[in-house]
Amino acid sequence: MASGPRRHVDILALGFARLGGIGAIPRAPGTWASLAAICLAPFIFLPLPLFPRFLFLAAIYIPGVLACARAEEILGEKDPPQVVIDEFFGQLLVCLPFAGLETEYLAAAFILFRVFDIAKPWPVSAAEKAPGGTGIMLDDLVAALYAMICLAALRWATGRP
Repeated sequence: MASGPRRHVDILALGFARLGGIGAIPRAPGTWASLAAICLAPFIFLPLPLFPRFLFLAAIYIPGVLACARAEEILGEKDPPQVVIDEFFGQLLVCLPFAGLETEYLAAAFILFRVFDIAKPWPVSAAEKAPGGTGIMLDDLVAALYAMICLAALRWATGRP
């Protein structure tokens, strides 16, 4: 790692990409990041009106792309497992259109997102091939859209708006 101001930027980029210490969890750090997001969503995300939720997600996505790209360079590997800001972002994105989610739907959102993020059906797998931080963040965005559609269908099927 470089010294001076560049070193500070690198520390910030890695910290953001790793979501603090969550990326350092040795087993399934992406799942832990998703769990953190779904546990925090009722407090920091779902109470917001729709437009501020979009802004909240943009405030994660845009620096996330940059931090993930820098983390790849620093760590010397493509989509390192300790980079988990993408899972945090994707998990929140699943909840975007819903005014509130009861515990069972939060659990369903978590499971659906993890399934689509891990299985990577097309076009999730295609999005993952985008270069650098864009690919890291974009595949989770697409996985989240799949999960969001399934969650909406589940809520409709169970009579929830």
